[in-house]
Amino acid sequence: MKRIAAVGGFFVVLILVWEALVRFGVWSPVLVPSPLSVVQYLVRAIADGSLGQAVLVTMRRLLLGYVVGVAAGLPLGLLNARFKFFQDTLGLIALGLQTLPSICWVPLALLWFGQTEAAMLFVVIMGTLWSVLIATDTGVRHVPPIYIRAARTMGSRRLHTWTRVILPASLPFVVSGMKQGWAFAWRSLMAAEVYVTILTGFGLGHLLHYGRELHAMDQVVAVMLVIIAIGLLADKALFSPWERFLHQRWGTAK
Repeated sequence: MKRIAAVGGFFVVLILVWEALVRFGVWSPVLVPSPLSVVQYLVRAIADGSLGQAVLVTMRRLLLGYVVGVAAGLPLGLLNARFKFFQDTLGLIALGLQTLPSICWVPLALLWFGQTEAAMLFVVIMGTLWSVLIATDTGVRHVPPIYIRAARTMGSRRLHTWTRVILPASLPFVVSGMKQGWAFAWRSLMAAEVYVTILTGFGLGHLLHYGRELHAMDQVVAVMLVIIAIGLLADKALFSPWERFLHQRWGTAK
């Protein structure tokens, strides 16, 4: 309870300071809206359904692209760790492309797919794929050799060794890569939605874009807060339970 009270008090003070700075003219309300105006926009957007619709459209694109990226990244990472040829070729490409900012994929997506859902999907996949691939490769390489030797001594061979020993032992790295891939997928999709205007559905990135164009900073800040909230919720609901389970499973929980 003390911890919850301390965290709640911190954010209350933060909001009060924010409101005071706007009211006393330290920040122009044109550039930085007051907390009250942000809340008012959220209430209006929820009431008219625009915010809920934007969240659904964005999450559909994000989840579809993320699942495809993970499904492709896991086997490619295993191949990269297993064969020297893939390490020298695919691994080198992955290391280079992971450093490429997500927004760089948007012009290519527009040229190849036009202003379609396929362009959005491509950008999200590119934001996810390389992080998962590299994390899987790293996880497999960090499996202690004693695990593999012990498994082979007890009769484990080939596919059984990979599915029952190597892959489970590399899961901490894989989950970290999936978590990083989720963050990169978010950034990729927001960049795509801000710069790509399509008629099949307006997402959170489009609300950001139109808020900027209309100088509606309450809309911009409100959508940013929604994106942060969804990111925190995904971390607590999807990745934190996995990480806690793996720490308990391998005896590294504090």
